[in-house]
Amino acid sequence: MSKKAPNHARLIVGIGIAWLFDAIDVGMLSFVIAALHKEWQLTTVEMGWIGSVSSIGMAVGAILFGMMADRFGRKAMLILTLLVFSIGSGISAFATSYGIFLVLRFIIGAGLGGELPVASTLVSESVPVEKRGRSVVLLESFWAAGWLLAAIISYFVMPVWGWRVAVFATGLAGLYAFYFREGINESRTFKKMARPGLVKTLSTLWHPPYVRSTIMLWIVWFMVVFSYYGMFLWLPSVMVLKGFSLINSFGYVLIMTLAQLPGYFVAAWLIEKWGRKLVLSLFLLGTAASALAFGMATSLPMLLTAGMLLSFFNLGAWGALYAYSPEQYPTIVRSSGSGMAAGIGRIGGIVGPLLVGHLLSAHWTVTSIFTIFTASILVAIFAIAFLGQETMGVKLTDSIEAPQVK
Repeated sequence: MSKKAPNHARLIVGIGIAWLFDAIDVGMLSFVIAALHKEWQLTTVEMGWIGSVSSIGMAVGAILFGMMADRFGRKAMLILTLLVFSIGSGISAFATSYGIFLVLRFIIGAGLGGELPVASTLVSESVPVEKRGRSVVLLESFWAAGWLLAAIISYFVMPVWGWRVAVFATGLAGLYAFYFREGINESRTFKKMARPGLVKTLSTLWHPPYVRSTIMLWIVWFMVVFSYYGMFLWLPSVMVLKGFSLINSFGYVLIMTLAQLPGYFVAAWLIEKWGRKLVLSLFLLGTAASALAFGMATSLPMLLTAGMLLSFFNLGAWGALYAYSPEQYPTIVRSSGSGMAAGIGRIGGIVGPLLVGHLLSAHWTVTSIFTIFTASILVAIFAIAFLGQETMGVKLTDSIEAPQVK
């Protein structure tokens, strides 16, 4: 391979490791919330606010850093967002009150929310068209590996050393930001493009031919993030509500998490064969069915089976969504468009955990709550079916022009 040719495997692994640290933080948060419930005597509403404040930060970060990436570069924003996330995470280990912890979760969320759409944009612009979708899904698979490590840490480390040690360890990811200084190259597509202004960016997203994609992505992102954070941040606590001990619940969630990696790999294999629309829709349909089954499950075998299927389909759908989103826009607004869609999605991440907390306080059943998430995912599927356009094999455009969709 020539020096001029990008090393795609190195790119994916390099960014993927940063993505892995992000996933460890988010994955551990559900276990940290369950631990703080006992240590600080939190109500279910206060527990829900921890996840929601994180999502507020992610919404702000996705929009802010997404637009900054179109002005100052993908690589620079990757370094900055990783540092923001890592510093906030490390400091949160020393939080002495609920209020301080919430503030730090906002900062952590801003770094995390900004990094994810910027990273997927950089990968989309750096790999050949025939490998573009698969590469982004494989990048997303590092998220599953991070969740798996989070579950292992929460099951084996947290009960012995406490949640502070586990959280502080994720803060060490900041040291990895220095790798991006030399290990990752800026997108060549970005280097040669004009820098759009804010008004131009917003105008492009809401005018033909991109307004249809914007509406579709905002609906899908909101519904997917709403259901994901509503379900997964509450998994350990829901297991406790179904009668299992906190320690056993950690172990059961670890088993469920194991199904995430094959979900990504299957989605990565299918996305360049069946296309983005079909793969994303099918994996979301599997998510909806699994969510309904999990809510209705009454025995441990049923819970574990439904939980593993939920992990398999939901995380595969996330991979497909991250591959699909940057392909909707031209280069000059690609990161902004993806970031804004993700930011709107994070509003769903605010509502989801809060809604679960309030509904549990109002004595709603787990079955009823998970039925709401099933319905939200079905809305996302309809949006893809009626508004989405297939982008497999389509060359990404640099200028603002009609995309050559299939």
